[in-house]
Amino acid sequence: MEKCIFCEIANHNLPANIVFEDNDVMAFADINPATKGHLLVIPKRHFINIFDVDDAALNRILQLAKRIARIMPETVGCSGINLFHSAGEVAWQEVMHFHLHIIPRYNRKELQRPFVPHSTDRDELKEIALALNKKIKEGFCNG
Repeated sequence: MEKCIFCEIANHNLPANIVFEDNDVMAFADINPATKGHLLVIPKRHFINIFDVDDAALNRILQLAKRIARIMPETVGCSGINLFHSAGEVAWQEVMHFHLHIIPRYNRKELQRPFVPHSTDRDELKEIALALNKKIKEGFCNG
């Protein structure tokens, strides 16, 4: 495996503007921020993305993201927050280490959505929902 830049940051081998860290997770400033105050929250253990990260690490990441998101408005003056994760190159994942973006939002026009919403057939939506529901009930998502 190539050296992982986020593992290097987590191990303090590369510099970062660290907002918080403990034994399991770390939050630091994104070096190429989308907006003022853009942060990344990572597990210190290497996981590739949402498909790979274990539940304990994911829970810690989400707990930390929530704590940070709550203080963003008074700290950086934002009016909202985007939480964003990309899983796989096709979904714009560039660093293959699970990370959650916390992107403070100041107005609706500063960023564009990463997708263009489009209409779809309502029967297709129902079919997809039923198929996912069936897999969940079979225990597909429990492991």
